[in-house]
Amino acid sequence: MSTPTPQPRPPATILIVEDDAALRRVLERVLARQGYRVLAAASAETAYELLASEPADAVLLDVQLPTMSGLALYLALIHRHPTLAGRIAIMSGDAEADDVRTWLQHNPCTVLKKPFDLREILEWARGLLDASDRETGNG
Repeated sequence: MSTPTPQPRPPATILIVEDDAALRRVLERVLARQGYRVLAAASAETAYELLASEPADAVLLDVQLPTMSGLALYLALIHRHPTLAGRIAIMSGDAEADDVRTWLQHNPCTVLKKPFDLREILEWARGLLDASDRETGNG
């Protein structure tokens, strides 16, 4: 009786929620080149619907979105998908704004200030997703 061959682990999935199409494409390419499976949405509503059918391991979330703020989406995502707690980074060009600072006091999470160096995004993804591999014993 042969032992089953361990199946390779599927790549971690990162959802990018960014309404700036050019920036969204750059982030998609950079993360995909690093071996991540990438989902992308231009709006909070699209992201919320996408996660109903496509689970993600982490979310990269812009604060300024067209109809619903990224901060409101963050709360909706954590409520609907509690496993995403601690796995969402918000991107903001105005992380020092009073409303953002106040929100962060109640909802601590990773903040990536725009403009950012793409290495910051990769370090966030690796740190988060590689750490979870170690915690589950898969890496």
